[in-house]
Amino acid sequence: MIGINWHRTVAGRLLALFAAAVLILGLASCGAGHPELPKSGNKSGSATAQVNKISEVSPPEAIQQLRQALKIYQPQISILNPKPDEVLQDINVSVQFQVKDLPIFKDANLGLGPHLQVLLDNQPQAAVYDINQPLTLSDLEPGTHTLQVFAASPWEESFKNEGASAQTTFHIFTKTDDNNPDRTLPLLTYNSPQGSYGAEPILLDFYLTNAPQHQVAQENSQDEILDWKIRATVNGQSFAIDQWQPIYLKGFKPGKNWVQLELIDERGNIVKNAFNNTVRLIDYEPLGQDTLSKLLRGELTVAETRGIVDRAYQAPEPKPTPTPEPQPTPALEKTPVVQPLPAVPETPVTQPSLEPAVAPAVDPVQVIEPTPTATPQIEAPKIVEPVKVIEPTPTAIPQLETPKTVPPVQVIEPTVTGSPEAKKQEYKGYYNRFRNFLRQVVAPANPSEPPTLPEITEKAPVPQVIAPAIPEKSPNLVPPTPPVAAETPSQPSSGELSTPETTVSQPENQPKSEQKVEFAT
Repeated sequence: MIGINWHRTVAGRLLALFAAAVLILGLASCGAGHPELPKSGNKSGSATAQVNKISEVSPPEAIQQLRQALKIYQPQISILNPKPDEVLQDINVSVQFQVKDLPIFKDANLGLGPHLQVLLDNQPQAAVYDINQPLTLSDLEPGTHTLQVFAASPWEESFKNEGASAQTTFHIFTKTDDNNPDRTLPLLTYNSPQGSYGAEPILLDFYLTNAPQHQVAQENSQDEILDWKIRATVNGQSFAIDQWQPIYLKGFKPGKNWVQLELIDERGNIVKNAFNNTVRLIDYEPLGQDTLSKLLRGELTVAETRGIVDRAYQAPEPKPTPTPEPQPTPALEKTPVVQPLPAVPETPVTQPSLEPAVAPAVDPVQVIEPTPTATPQIEAPKIVEPVKVIEPTPTAIPQLETPKTVPPVQVIEPTVTGSPEAKKQEYKGYYNRFRNFLRQVVAPANPSEPPTLPEITEKAPVPQVIAPAIPEKSPNLVPPTPPVAAETPSQPSSGELSTPETTVSQPENQPKSEQKVEFAT
C-alpha cells in the first residue's frame, strides 16, 4: 500500500508540473507578438519558395551577367550639404553629394545606369545620375527631416558594402520629434518595389543600418544582442527574410499591390525605431515597353544593355539587312515522264493432271496470253475421252474367184466347258487331225518321185482355211479348230493308209470373196 501511494504522489506532482509548463508557454506565446514565419529561400540565391500566390524566383539571366560588371566597385557615399543637425531658415534646401569608387551616369539610349537613390523622411525623392548638379528639395515643412541616400544599380539593387549609404538629419526653422531615427539602433530603409512596373519578376530590396551580424547575435543567447529578421507582406501574404540580399518575386496582380517591410528581432518583436515599418503602394501593368520591363522579360540581351553598366561601352550598331533584289524566276523545265514498262507476265505453269492419260494423243491446251491490265487466267485443260481400242480382227486371205459358189456349211463352234488344259488338248487333237490330213494330201505316194501338184481347173475350188474365233480371255493364239465335215468317214486302221474322200459342195449363192472348204478326216 505504501508503494502504491508513493507512485500516485509522484505521478500527481509530475502532472501538476506539466500543466504549469504548458500554461507558462501559452502566456509567453501570447506576449510574443507575431508568430514565427517561414524563411525565404534566398540563401541559395536560385531556389524558389512558394508562399501562397507570391513566389521567389531566380533573377533574370541578363541581370545576373550584368552584375559581374559592377562587382568591382565599392562605392563610398557622403552628404556634403545640409550638415547633420543643422537648422535651416528656408523651406528650399540644396543638397550636394560626394561619390567615390562608382561611376554615376545614365545611358542616353536606354535611360538607365548606376545612380544614387535619395529618400526624404523615408519617402522616395529622386534618382541622381549626375552629382555635379545639386539636388534641390522644395517646399519642406517646418520641423525635423532626415535625408537618406545609397548607391543603386541600374535595375534598383542597392550596394551592400560598408559606406555605400549615408544619411543626415536637419531642421527647418525648429526641431521636432518626427522623422528622427535613433542612430544607435538598427534601422531599416525601404528601397524596392516602388512606383510602377511593367514586367515580372519584381525586385524586393532594402538597406540595413546598425544591424548586428547573425554570427554575433547568435553567439550568446543570454546577451542583449538580438538577432534580426525582415518580415515581408505582399497583398496580405507574409514571409520572413533573414539574409540581406535582394530577392525577386512573382505573383503580383495587375493593378494596385501593396508591400510592407518590418524589422523584427529573433523573438518576433518589431525593433523600435523610425522607418522600421514601411508600406508602399505599387502599380503593376504587364507588357510594359520601358527598358527595365524588357530587361526583366529577357527581351534585351547583355550585348544590347552593357552600356548601362559601362560608360565607355559602345553598343554595336545593327547592320541594315540588305534587301535582296527580286530575281526572275526561271522557267521550270518539264521533266519527261518515263512511262513504266509493263511487267512481263509470268508464264502460267499447267499443273499435271492426276488422272492417267488414256490415249496418247490429246488436243493441245489452249493458253490465253494475259494482257498488262488483266490478270492472266489459266484455262483448265480439256478432258479427252478415252479412245476405245478396237482389236483388229484377222481378215481372210483373198482367194481367187470361182465360177461357182458353195453353199455355206453350218459350222458348229466348240463350247468351252472344261479347264484351259482340256481346251488345250482338244485344240491339239483337232490340230493333229488337220496335220495328218495335210500330210495325206501333200505327201506323194511314192517318195522317190517328185510330188506333183494337182491340176487347178476352173471347176475345182481352192480350199480355204477358216480361222476360228479367238477367245478374248486367252492372250495366245490357238490353232483354228478344223471344221466338222458333213459326213465323218470311218477311221482307217493303223495298218493301212487310205486317201479320204473329199466332198466339195458348191453353193449357188456363195459370195465370190469367201469360200469354205471342208475336209474329212
